[in-house]
Amino acid sequence: MNIFVEFCLVSCKVLWTFVLAGTRWIVRPKEKNVMGQVCVITGAGSGLGRHFAKEFARRGATVILWDINWESNEETADMVRQIYSDITNRNHEGSVDGEEGDESQIQPKVYTYLCDVSKREEVYLTADKVQRDVGNIDILINNAGVVSGRHLLECPDELLERTMMVNCHAHFWTTKAFVPKMLELNHGHIVTVASSLGLFTTAGVEDYCASKFGAIGFHESLSHELKAAEKDGIKMTLVCPFLVDTDMFKGCKIRKEIAPLFPPLKPEQCVQQAMRAILTDQPMICTPRIMYMVSFMKTVLPFDAIVCMYQFLGADKCMYPFLAHRKEAMNNNESKLPSTQQPAIQQLPQEKK
Repeated sequence: MNIFVEFCLVSCKVLWTFVLAGTRWIVRPKEKNVMGQVCVITGAGSGLGRHFAKEFARRGATVILWDINWESNEETADMVRQIYSDITNRNHEGSVDGEEGDESQIQPKVYTYLCDVSKREEVYLTADKVQRDVGNIDILINNAGVVSGRHLLECPDELLERTMMVNCHAHFWTTKAFVPKMLELNHGHIVTVASSLGLFTTAGVEDYCASKFGAIGFHESLSHELKAAEKDGIKMTLVCPFLVDTDMFKGCKIRKEIAPLFPPLKPEQCVQQAMRAILTDQPMICTPRIMYMVSFMKTVLPFDAIVCMYQFLGADKCMYPFLAHRKEAMNNNESKLPSTQQPAIQQLPQEKK
């Protein structure tokens, strides 16, 4: 084909994508049904992972919970079981009233697994257990995350490595464990829970930003690989939330006059918006929407202009109160322990999303 003609066709396709994107703002796409599908969620013991588990459970999906903390993971499982119980009771009442539907034929379950996703052998072994116990999975939510909470030069190398392993490298291991079957069936959905700090950065969290940039790069490259392989049945969704109101970045502050315009996101709100994106096969979701503009401005403005904006917003040192809070909490914990136990405390990772 003549390259000029091909260029014209490509231009038309690009314009058509803008039309489709604009249409989504006007006409809300229909959400797909995940009832009876199997969903693996890493970092399910608390935070966003717990809310993802509850949302998928409400939609009748079988939920598989991975976490490094057995107790918190079981707490999430208990919440999911309660949701399943409520659904069963409603279906039973509906069947008594003669309104029995397809929901009564599906009996979702919850499974819990103890897994440190930073260790690839553990990920592969746990994935094998899942495939033996449950079978093939339909949805993979890469959600687990950690933050060291220390300035780069004060942070032990082990914590820096762990941040990269949990927040980025773990995505490699879970993908290699579950995606081959998705490729064989040309069916599945992979969700990467990243962060706005994977789109733009700030001072004091170099390891966290690097790990989230890596996770986004991995996600985008994998998306292109699936497109190149013409595996259109496998969907990808990238979730990039602003600061979420959990303990992960407790104490983080921007300029007080600006703070009301950028309040921390409620975990429930963040996950509900992410669920809408997942269930409509939206490739990417930033919350709040102004994060799209911030990311765009970073690509077009000179670096010095970005620095000026950061200083005006108080974003240049917004993590410093958080780092100070973490350091104070760590010092308080160490002061309560015998001196022989203090070095061990310094090596503990700071969990989690």
